[in-house]
Amino acid sequence: MRIPRLPAALLRATALELLILAGHLLLYPTGLTPERRIRIRTRPATSLPRTPAAVPTVLLHGFADNRSVFVLLRRALTRHGPHHVECLNYSPLTCDIRAAADLLGRHVEEICARTGGHEVDIVGHSLGGLIARYYVQRLGGDRRVRTLVTLGTPHSGTTVAPLASAHPIVRQMRPGSPVIEELRLPAPGCRTRFVSFWSDLDRIMAPVETARVDHPDLLTQNVQVSGIGHLALPVHPAVADSIREVLQSGTSDAVRSPGSAASASVA
Repeated sequence: MRIPRLPAALLRATALELLILAGHLLLYPTGLTPERRIRIRTRPATSLPRTPAAVPTVLLHGFADNRSVFVLLRRALTRHGPHHVECLNYSPLTCDIRAAADLLGRHVEEICARTGGHEVDIVGHSLGGLIARYYVQRLGGDRRVRTLVTLGTPHSGTTVAPLASAHPIVRQMRPGSPVIEELRLPAPGCRTRFVSFWSDLDRIMAPVETARVDHPDLLTQNVQVSGIGHLALPVHPAVADSIREVLQSGTSDAVRSPGSAASASVA
């Protein structure tokens, strides 16, 4: 029996995934505790012009993960000037996307009250992006979230790892689940911009196109990333640079990539 040869790009992406996984396992304990909240002093809103850099960014991790996954992305977002970034941990025992979205909404209100702002940007990896989308689209979060960036998020549901369906929140990430169907419902007037990064070698998204946002009522931009896997999305420097550009500009039109405004090629 002849074993088929895997494409070189897939082999490289798999090797990178394993390397990232090993590094993340070392960092994982450092992200188990919530980070310390910092109160930002600002001038009154009437005298403070709203600039893109003044909008805080909230980072939301994926399933069974914690804030340690964003060590490199956070550094990239804060490298070029003052930018307030916070990471939120939700419990690994969370069993419902709706409940997690409600908790996210309360965190966002607390951040706005503490920083003196009116809105935030959110970057969500995998399940974190789905939780944030539910908050924006179904719980009125569009009045608080200026831009939602998702990284490898199963917007249409993923069929990977069927044995994991014993977990309730994994069942909610399946195609056709009640949560996924709710996100298909009309969302007229939604004010949040959506920028979704999806990779052609993401083995957690099945099919890979499920990480695209496809909704007629939402202002969306889908950015294809080539040559990396699921775990690399919040780590890869080219993706981080694109995220930083879109958040600093305050518009999804800022996403730039070689040869196309709708795709990013990273190797």
